[in-house]
Amino acid sequence: MSEYILEIENLTKDFPGVRALDHVSLRVRKGEIHSLCGENGAGKSTLMSVISGVYPKGSYEGKVFFKGKETHYHSVKDSEKEGLAIIHQELALSPYLSIYENIFLGHMRTSLGIINWDYYIKESQKYLEQVGLRENPATIVSKMGVGKQQLVEIARALSKKVELLILDEPTSSLNDDESEKLLKLILELKQQGITCIMISHKLNEVLEIADTVTVLRDGKSISTYDVKKDKLTEAMLIRDMVGRDLTTRFPERKNKPGEVILEVKNWTVYHPDYHTIKVVDNASFYARKGEIVAFCGPMGAGRTELMMSIYGRSYGSRAEGELRMRGQKVDTSDTRKAIEAGIGYVSEDRKNLGLILIQDVKSNISISSLNKLSKVGVVNSSLEIREAERFKNELRIKTPSIHQLTRNLSGGNQQKVALSRCMLSDPEIFIVDEPTRGIDVGAKSEIYHILNDMAAYGKTIIMVTSELPEAIGMADRIYVMNEGRIKGELTRDEATQEKIMHIALLN
Repeated sequence: MSEYILEIENLTKDFPGVRALDHVSLRVRKGEIHSLCGENGAGKSTLMSVISGVYPKGSYEGKVFFKGKETHYHSVKDSEKEGLAIIHQELALSPYLSIYENIFLGHMRTSLGIINWDYYIKESQKYLEQVGLRENPATIVSKMGVGKQQLVEIARALSKKVELLILDEPTSSLNDDESEKLLKLILELKQQGITCIMISHKLNEVLEIADTVTVLRDGKSISTYDVKKDKLTEAMLIRDMVGRDLTTRFPERKNKPGEVILEVKNWTVYHPDYHTIKVVDNASFYARKGEIVAFCGPMGAGRTELMMSIYGRSYGSRAEGELRMRGQKVDTSDTRKAIEAGIGYVSEDRKNLGLILIQDVKSNISISSLNKLSKVGVVNSSLEIREAERFKNELRIKTPSIHQLTRNLSGGNQQKVALSRCMLSDPEIFIVDEPTRGIDVGAKSEIYHILNDMAAYGKTIIMVTSELPEAIGMADRIYVMNEGRIKGELTRDEATQEKIMHIALLN
């Protein structure tokens, strides 16, 4: 029997106007952790969707062999029956069902049409222990954080007797502590004989746990490395991913911030459902012209809630406090007024809050700027197209056309569309929430340079980020939040990861 659990030969997959996979070949040994790396749009998620049956046999060219036999999957159920499971970047749990119901959803057995619920509650505990999740199986999934929901997804895969587990960007929405726990779990699954394929842009995590790594670029398999034998480094991976050496991650900050543009004083935000609970408690901060200000802190610190409440009261039952721009009080009580005041916002949740996925790229880019693209209420279609094409080229959005539906783009390219939408409205204050989440290192570098150039042009950038190196490498000043409060402030020269974590954990 072959030592390889998965073999792919000359796999080619086409979509209208674009070739997503171009004669890709790779092999994965039994019991190893194999990582798949590449820029956004390189074909990673498409490849995994072909392997798992999301794209059925006949919709692609080439061959896929699983456990030595050529696959002919017509749905995900076919691959799951043979022991192959995929966990997508966007979790596929039913938020209103319990943990145990989600684990066994779709493969519960009945007796005379009756489900033995007690059996499945007890059986679920076995899988929850296996993934290290100490929760009551009856807990409703929506009541848990993303990190715990990720563990429920893995428990569900284990309940299907998985032999090959594919994880697509499993740590993209997790904080450092949750990421570390998940990586440890993947290593434990390896010890149990489960083969894992992990798609990730976090190269430090790839080098930490992977045995072998395959790099895709422009739909082609570029290289495969044995991490230890080849003494693999991040620089080697980046070179193969982007086709060139990336000498610096963060651009040099040369400009000096000017006068204070934004002042927020004693800002308090109340929970949207529980109106007496403070989600943001008496926060005060300022930002200057041409300055990049970062907000750091653990998940649930209140960073996103603070920024959304400033941007048109998009979060909370009510907000109290004072907001001034250039010393004058401004009304940002709805999003239109916030935009008119010169505030732009890019959400961390691009699929639900940042984009209209059923519309094309052009419409998503222009939707916040129709006033500047129209005359007497009529949109100038030629100008709209020119502006969309400009951002497509400047941000290197990988799409065959600006008329492509946004839902057909990769996650990173969707993020670039969301950034373009905000940039076109030309705000004075540019709030970006997790601007590089789910984006590859090459695109990250481009976005860093774009933000840096905007600051040099005099724009004020407020960046919410969970990546501490990103905050330290980009920001002039860093505010540290936890439990809804601003716990401290650091300058660029003072900031270290240790200091940020220490301030966050102060009582």
